[in-house]
Amino acid sequence: MGNSYRSSRPDSWVQPRPYTDATLRYMAHGPIQSMHQPTFLERLFGRR
Repeated sequence: MGNSYRSSRPDSWVQPRPYTDATLRYMAHGPIQSMHQPTFLERLFGRR
């Protein structure tokens, strides 16, 4: 049998994340960033 242990504290990945409003998220992480990955030519010529 594998080693296992019991803990009175539940695992963090099982618990729902607490609500944070948009202002707090913005202050913590900055503005929303695009998921667009520039192509080689866009990076070469500086196009967005």
